[in-house]
Amino acid sequence: MQSPEASTAVSPTQIHLTLLAFADEVVGTLAHLIAYVGALALFAILGLAALGHLPELRGDQPAPRPGWGVADRSHPAFTLSRFDSADKTMSYTILRHPEGGRKDVLRWADAAGKPVAELEVYREGAEFDVARPATADLAVQMGAEASTPFELAGLIDTKFGPVALFRPTGTMEGERACLGYLKRSEEPALQISGFSCRGDTLPARRAAIACTLNRLTLLTSGNEPKLAELFARAELKRRGCDPAAAADWLLGHANAQLRGTL
Repeated sequence: MQSPEASTAVSPTQIHLTLLAFADEVVGTLAHLIAYVGALALFAILGLAALGHLPELRGDQPAPRPGWGVADRSHPAFTLSRFDSADKTMSYTILRHPEGGRKDVLRWADAAGKPVAELEVYREGAEFDVARPATADLAVQMGAEASTPFELAGLIDTKFGPVALFRPTGTMEGERACLGYLKRSEEPALQISGFSCRGDTLPARRAAIACTLNRLTLLTSGNEPKLAELFARAELKRRGCDPAAAADWLLGHANAQLRGTL
C-alpha cells in the first residue's frame, strides 16, 4: 500500500510544467498589453495629425472671415460731373470688407465691352495692408499680375493735388498703353486709384486722367466728416477741364528723378 506522503508528493517534472505554463501566461499577457498600448499610441498620432491638417476642426481657432464682397444695398457715394459718356457704358460697384473697408469702383467700357477706364475710391479699414505695395492693387485693376513692375510716368495736377502716374516698366514713350494713377490721403485714410486708356498720345492720356479726377464729386459722406472736408477743400482747387493745359502739365526735368521701377 502507498503511503499518504507518497501520494501527495509533487515530482520535479510537474513543477517544471507548471512554471512553463505560468511563464507562457505572463508572456501572453505582456504581448496583449503591448499591443493595446501600441494601438492607443497609433490613434493618438492619427488624432494629432488630423488636428494639424484640419485646423477648422479645432474649437480654439475661429473660422476665417470672408474677404471683399459686393454690397448691393449700399448707395453710391461718388459721381463724375459732366462726363462725356456718349461712346461708353459705366458701371458702379460697391465692395465692403468685414474689417470696415469700402471700395467704390466706377468702370467704363467701349461699345465692344472692352474696359477703357476705371476709378476706385478705397476707404481703408482694419484690413488695409501697409506692407503690400500700392502698385500691386493697381496692376490687378489694369488686368495684370500683382507682381508686375511699374515705373513713374510723371505727375498731373488735380484738385486733389499732384497725382502720380504709372505705366508698366519698359513701355516706350511713344507706345500707346494704358496709364495707371494713384493718390493717397492719410487723413482721412483714403486711396484714389485707377487707369485710363483714353487718348492716342501720352499727353492726351494724362489729360484724360486729370479731367476724370477733377470731375470726381462726393454725393454723400455718410458718417465721415473728414471725407466731406477733403472734398470741400478739393472743390476750391478745381480747375476747368482743359485737355491742352492738362496734357502739358508735367514736372519736366524733375521726372527724370522720379522714374524708376517700383
